[in-house]
Amino acid sequence: MTARKAAIPGGSTSAGPSAGRHRPAEAVTVTDTDRQYPDLISGFNQRYTAAPEAVRLVTSTEEVIAAVQDAVHHGKRLSVRSSGHCYENFVHHPQVRVLLDMSQMHDIRYDPELNAIAIGAGATNLQAYRTTYPKWGVVAPTGFCYSVAMGGHVSGGAWGPLCRTHGLVVDHLYAVEVVVVDAAGRARAVLATREADDPHRDLWWAHTGGGGGNFGVVTRYWFRSPGATGRDPRELLPRPPAELLVNAVSWPWAELSREEFCRLVQNYARWHVAHSAPDSPQRALMSQLVLNHRAAGQIGMVALVDASAPGAEQILADYLKELGDGIDVTPGAMTADMGELPALPQFAQARRLPWLHAVRMLGTTNGVLNDPTLRAEYKSSYMRAPFPRSHLAALHTHLTRDDLHNPNLNVLLTSYGGRINAVDPAATAIPHRRAAFKMLWQAFWNDPADDDTYIGWARDSYREVYADTGGVPVPGEVTDGCYVNYPDIDLGDPRFNTSGVPWHDLYYKANYPRLQQIKKRWDPRDVFRHAQSVTLPGN
Repeated sequence: MTARKAAIPGGSTSAGPSAGRHRPAEAVTVTDTDRQYPDLISGFNQRYTAAPEAVRLVTSTEEVIAAVQDAVHHGKRLSVRSSGHCYENFVHHPQVRVLLDMSQMHDIRYDPELNAIAIGAGATNLQAYRTTYPKWGVVAPTGFCYSVAMGGHVSGGAWGPLCRTHGLVVDHLYAVEVVVVDAAGRARAVLATREADDPHRDLWWAHTGGGGGNFGVVTRYWFRSPGATGRDPRELLPRPPAELLVNAVSWPWAELSREEFCRLVQNYARWHVAHSAPDSPQRALMSQLVLNHRAAGQIGMVALVDASAPGAEQILADYLKELGDGIDVTPGAMTADMGELPALPQFAQARRLPWLHAVRMLGTTNGVLNDPTLRAEYKSSYMRAPFPRSHLAALHTHLTRDDLHNPNLNVLLTSYGGRINAVDPAATAIPHRRAAFKMLWQAFWNDPADDDTYIGWARDSYREVYADTGGVPVPGEVTDGCYVNYPDIDLGDPRFNTSGVPWHDLYYKANYPRLQQIKKRWDPRDVFRHAQSVTLPGN
């Protein structure tokens, strides 16, 4: 039976006895005797390196089934890598014996049988954009980073530059093919759709924000927007704007008082809270405010506006005015790199760019993303309301510490809300549907000797910001938990989380018990696991 036959609602392909008449599909296998092995056992964060017996470079569903079946049969722990962007050691873990590399499964095509655009789990954001947009003028609204692949990105409820106007990418997910393992240890491929009468619909739902490495191996996704009609792929997904207004400015740390810093950050928060409704005209604008450590010299802001939106220039002008309200410092050009964003001095005055040119530039032009010595620590939160004064004070304290001189420490604020918030929190596994913006702590360095210093900075600053809620952003009126695609092992450590709220409720809120039941059905042997994987009920 072929993988294509699995792409039928309710269909499956297995590695059962009936397959014995044929030679099993075999992936290319790389071991530590091969010269390419070192390139395949770590990801972007060089803090984590695996030592698997084998790396399996799979190219088809059949090869995935065979590789999973072999690992289960021999009792070998496996993990799955789409592009190597996991922030923790969930993929590149020392106990992993078999590493499935999905990077060769990057096919992108229109599937007439499912009337949807199929994208392989190994396809990256940039590959997807550069295929679907030139070909059909539409995109699955995924993320910025050019090299992040679909496998884990989508399953975690991916956001991207179009999220305020078109929602999350999982809001357009029609189907997913997953290789799962049943209670008898039999590996098989199952295709699950969002159709109400699909008996496998719960598996589809689990991949709308349930996170990677929990239920099985995703081989590909199919995308079609709800309400899309006809069989023309040009009508099945959102159309990005033909042009974006791009603006990038900065404020010099040397000229900002403590009060002005707090005012700037609070202005960003208040604007987003005021314009987070699904139908807000200001949803045409998305913006990132990069709160760099003072060692970087600048705080930066990048704004992207749909240039075709009514009053686009005025939306940007009003935003900049509100951002600078009460601050006696004139913003200038953004001449320093800002985390994963490049310096953008040419956009000190807003300029129009074709959509794909703008997204490609922002996603590919910073050396951080290509540094083979990169070490990093991350933490996240969702925000529903303006900052309490204690949050602002803690941010300022840790971004101006004199004992640190690393310009690559920052807290990134990113637009959320808009059409994201039009969806019920229970409709998808990702529950954060009332947030106005989200936050990402980022610390980058290169020397292993500095690990404790910069991990400590992230831990200390995060814990102090959320000191009133046990060191973490407990879901409530102000904060709304954490983003599962920015995993943080400290959320499950009582040294750092004293809130009494478990890590899984920070990621999944009320959706976690349902995810556990899906885990019980589709991964009853807990084959697919890591330090923060969905647990079986009762565990």
